[in-house]
Amino acid sequence: MTGGEAARAARDGFADRFGGEPEVAWAAPGRVNVIGEHTDYQLGLSLPIAIDRHVVVAVRRRADRRLRACSAAMPGTEEADLDGLRPGPRGHWFNYLAGVVAGLRPPAGLDLFVTADLPAGAGLSSSAALEVAVGSAVNDVCGLGRTPQEIALVGQAAENTFAGVSTGIMDQFASALGQAGRALLLDSRDRTVVPVPWRPEEAGVVLGVVDSRASRQVTGGGYQRRFEEAAAAAAALGVRSLREAAAADVERLQDPVLRLRARHIVRENGRVLDVVEAAGRGEWAVVGQALYASHRSLADDYEVSHPALDRIVAVAQATDGVVGARLTGAGFGGSAIVLMETLAEEDFLAALREAYAVEGWAPFQYARVRAAAGASRLAPCGRGGAPGGAAGEGARD
Repeated sequence: MTGGEAARAARDGFADRFGGEPEVAWAAPGRVNVIGEHTDYQLGLSLPIAIDRHVVVAVRRRADRRLRACSAAMPGTEEADLDGLRPGPRGHWFNYLAGVVAGLRPPAGLDLFVTADLPAGAGLSSSAALEVAVGSAVNDVCGLGRTPQEIALVGQAAENTFAGVSTGIMDQFASALGQAGRALLLDSRDRTVVPVPWRPEEAGVVLGVVDSRASRQVTGGGYQRRFEEAAAAAAALGVRSLREAAAADVERLQDPVLRLRARHIVRENGRVLDVVEAAGRGEWAVVGQALYASHRSLADDYEVSHPALDRIVAVAQATDGVVGARLTGAGFGGSAIVLMETLAEEDFLAALREAYAVEGWAPFQYARVRAAAGASRLAPCGRGGAPGGAAGEGARD
């Protein structure tokens, strides 16, 4: 949705649930990670882009110390005391929001309304977009003075502590700091971000995202096991993180599982730098080969792929004009990215529809994406100025 449509949806949804108008609304994008998967929590390199699909959060201050939150996707209202925020049931969406508010410690209670055109569970980092949108809106309305980097780190902490997911910083940094027409070379060791040109469309090449419709849950055991295995591999090598390990070091690992996990991370860091160089030269076929290599590594060494993701990549490899494909995100379902010549797009989609029909799978979803801007304040969507709650204009409990 456009900025104007998002602002109206936020305003109207807020009024329907809470009465009156919000003071501010912020939109934060999801992300596609071009390459560099499962590297950030081992202080490695990644290359995400923010995309033009967003979570939008409208907020109004209250006169008391209550936190109330509603989502357009769900009935009911979640409520908590601002001074007693704690994690709720594992996997509950309110945990992400409450963790951010707890980390920011606003001086007043809040009413928040959430809407989105970014699908949840598709591997496009809807949780990080929610965290960054909430953090940006609360920071704005309460005048807390936090930088986008600080908001991203608050979001990561919320995901780690309140949601119980041991993520690195990539998703939140991409959502907070994304730039139109640029990917972000993110170094998770020193938390630096270097924008690099990402405009394949200028060469007649498009980046598509295929939501496999194979639902994924990073709160499940697979992701946490990979996190722990990577940490165990680093410990076995006597290094702080696998960022400090060389390929020769990895082959010294006696445990075959830890050797596979470490091999993926060390080689993936190298692939990130290869893609940055190739994209800078406009060598999209070279970029595509790195994407295929990344998928093979994620499937065979890190073992986080899924039959639907493997089928998408196989169809891509069999279609003329497709230059690369791989799963994106944590894996175990979710989405794949496909880099292809514009003229190959329809052939690829037709072949993939046929493959899905043969398997009897529910239809996939597809969208082209471009590198988009990070979190932004939407046009004024309410008169604002007065705290909500019992004393606020138009508030109701």
